[in-house]
Amino acid sequence: MKNIIASFGLICAATFISQAAPVKIELPVETAVYKPAPGADLANAQCLTCHSADYTAMQPPMPAKFWRGAVDKMIGKYGAPIPTNQVDALVDYLARNYGTEATNAAAPVTAKDEAHAQFDAKQLMMKSGCFNCHTTQTKLIGPAYKDVAAKYRGNAEALAKVSHQIQSGGSGLWGPFPMPPFKQLSDSEVKVLAEWILAQK
Repeated sequence: MKNIIASFGLICAATFISQAAPVKIELPVETAVYKPAPGADLANAQCLTCHSADYTAMQPPMPAKFWRGAVDKMIGKYGAPIPTNQVDALVDYLARNYGTEATNAAAPVTAKDEAHAQFDAKQLMMKSGCFNCHTTQTKLIGPAYKDVAAKYRGNAEALAKVSHQIQSGGSGLWGPFPMPPFKQLSDSEVKVLAEWILAQK
């Protein structure tokens, strides 16, 4: 009798499991960026690739030595592709804006000179950290730029759509990994990047 009851229980459990719908969890699109101050562009480009700006903001105020260790750990343990010549500036920004060396007030955000956007597109992409997740020809963390261009080729709204993705970020279009927003870029800079991406073949 016990065997019959046990068998019946297993059948019921198996039936319940087979009928259960898969759980789908959708995380909200990340919108937080680093505090506006000299060096914020660097932090947004290098740090948002892997984690939210809130992760930095929730740390207790610590001296530059702590932030140096955190940056070194991201590079050594997690493979963050932060260029060696940018480490000092990044540590200084974090210590001043999230650490014990914080200034009384963040530097005011000034209107960006439109001529500033007239970078070579690749130089602007390197400055913004785009190549941490993308290449021109093959999928990395994000899609290859030639694939993005192919998707929107012939679409009259291509420039607007790609520009929106750069500025606002998002997820779901190209896979499970979310793209952080690049709100620190001016409209002209975004246009330079979007046009370059759409020209890839």
